[in-house]
Amino acid sequence: MVSLPYAARSLPNMKGARVLVVEARYYEDLSDELLAGARAALATAEAEATVVTVPGALEIPAAIAILVEAAARAGQPYDAAVALGCVIRGETGHYDIVAGESARALMDLSVSLRLPLGNGILTVETEAQAQARARVAELNKGGGAAEAALAVLALKRDASAAPVGED
Repeated sequence: MVSLPYAARSLPNMKGARVLVVEARYYEDLSDELLAGARAALATAEAEATVVTVPGALEIPAAIAILVEAAARAGQPYDAAVALGCVIRGETGHYDIVAGESARALMDLSVSLRLPLGNGILTVETEAQAQARARVAELNKGGGAAEAALAVLALKRDASAAPVGED
C-alpha cells in the first residue's frame, strides 16, 4: 500500500456535516489565519461550520464541551469539532500549563464523547514559528486541524456503517 503525504490526500465529502470551530483570539493575526485555513478546508468538504470565539486556549475545551452538549440536547448535534489557538513560550512556566492542559482536555473530550476533534492549537517557541504554522500559504495548521477532524469523522461514519463481524 502506498501512503500519500497528508497534503496529497483528498478530503472526503462531508456535505451537511455540522462542525463546531472554537477559536481563541488571544493572538488576533494568527487567529485570522488559522480560521481562514479551517474555513477553507470545511468549505472544500461541504461541511457546515459554526464558529465560536473564546479568549484563550484554556477556554477552548470547556467551550466545546458546553456547546456540544447544548447542541445534542437541542437535537442538532455536532459531528466534529476543531480547536484553534496559539500558545507561545514566554518567560514563565505558564506555557507548559496552557499547552499541556488544553491538549489533555481536548483529547479527553474527543475520546469520552467519541467526537472527531482536530487540535489546531499551536504550541511554539517564537512568534515567527507561529506565523509560519498559521499562514494558509505556508503550513496551514488551521486547515490541517479541520482536515484531521473530517478524516476521523469519515472513519467514524465508515465504522458505523460496517456490518458487525465482517472484515
